[in-house]
Amino acid sequence: MLQLVADGLIVGSVVSLGAVGLTLTYSLLRFANFGHGELLTWGAYLTLAFLGLLLAGAEMAPIGPFSFGWPLLAALMLALPATAAIALAVDWALFRRLARHGNAITLVIASFGAALALRNLVQFIWGTLPEYYTREIQIAIRLVPRDVLGGLRITPDQLLVLALTAAVVVLLHLFLSYSTLGRAMRATAMNPALARLAGADVAKVARATWVIGAALACIAGVFAGLTGQIRPMMGFDLLLPLFAAAILGGIGNVWGAVIGGLIVGLAESFTVPLLGAEYRAAGSFAVLIAILLIRPTGLFGARA
Repeated sequence: MLQLVADGLIVGSVVSLGAVGLTLTYSLLRFANFGHGELLTWGAYLTLAFLGLLLAGAEMAPIGPFSFGWPLLAALMLALPATAAIALAVDWALFRRLARHGNAITLVIASFGAALALRNLVQFIWGTLPEYYTREIQIAIRLVPRDVLGGLRITPDQLLVLALTAAVVVLLHLFLSYSTLGRAMRATAMNPALARLAGADVAKVARATWVIGAALACIAGVFAGLTGQIRPMMGFDLLLPLFAAAILGGIGNVWGAVIGGLIVGLAESFTVPLLGAEYRAAGSFAVLIAILLIRPTGLFGARA
């Protein structure tokens, strides 16, 4: 039981970060971006590329009990602006131009095309075989004895992912609540026309939204790769859970997306022993449908 909860929270932490970026994009830019999952993939692969450049063939010395060293953190810092640059480039070349003459449906269909192009470009550059940041083998730490609800074992990398996810979400909350740009983003999400009249630079807010969403996707992609594999389809496989988490928490609600992501992760984890790993996505959508039947706007969405 405890092991299933821990596994669900680890998966949910990755989904939560991706869902936060997705819900920010949806609430401010007013369309569902189905290319958001590919930003996770690009973030993971760009980090891998920068890691290879930093190591230059040398072995990466681990930090303490973790499987990775400082070069991976440095590579992540380089991948963050690179992933944001990709998001801004796609917005400039595609979404911004279509938004002038199209509608939300046009942008959604365009996002499918952008996702397909980005996914195939990853496969063209890095191939289709799975990659890893490190080949170090970690021994899971037993935190709870086996006779207590089945016990609990977890690796140091997984513990770090949980802690860093919490830290990133708290920092984002502080940014949105207390910074000038964060308040402008919240105002634009609630009423773009009124925010523009109040002096908010809506174009700057849109760029900031792309940058923050891409940065969160990059971090989520690295966390997914660190606790599993780096694959060209990883973002596509996570796309539906991302949307499930964003809708479950209530579109536009950051903390709702976090809670929704954790619920999705727990639902998938508990589905595996009941129905099998091939049906893990079905568990999260069963929970999503059940909650939306009771509250169509999501757990924390504003009532109509």
